[in-house]
Amino acid sequence: QVQLVESGGGLVQPGGSLRLSCAASGTIFSIDTTGWYRQAPGKQRELVAAITNTGSTNYADSVKGRFTISRDNAKNTVYLQMNSLKPEDTAVYYCKRIQGVLTYWGQGTQVTVSS
Repeated sequence: QVQLVESGGGLVQPGGSLRLSCAASGTIFSIDTTGWYRQAPGKQRELVAAITNTGSTNYADSVKGRFTISRDNAKNTVYLQMNSLKPEDTAVYYCKRIQGVLTYWGQGTQVTVSS
């Protein structure tokens, strides 16, 4: 079993920044892909960014150039640096980890971008 704990969400003004963290614990494999997803009210959950254990990344077009995903393997933690935030970035952000044939989700953290 793997537990994922997200942190770092909150209220920020447009143009501001936040850094989300996803800390994994439990039975950790060295090979994984971890991603950040978000779900706004009334919308489907969507991929924001993902990173493999080797550091390969991919991003949704809507966040390219503004968000950066990174990881610290020694801490089993994945980060999402979010800059130039827009009101449309408002959502609950979830961390998802895939290792082996299993998928794990965190509980989510709220990000609200509003003046």
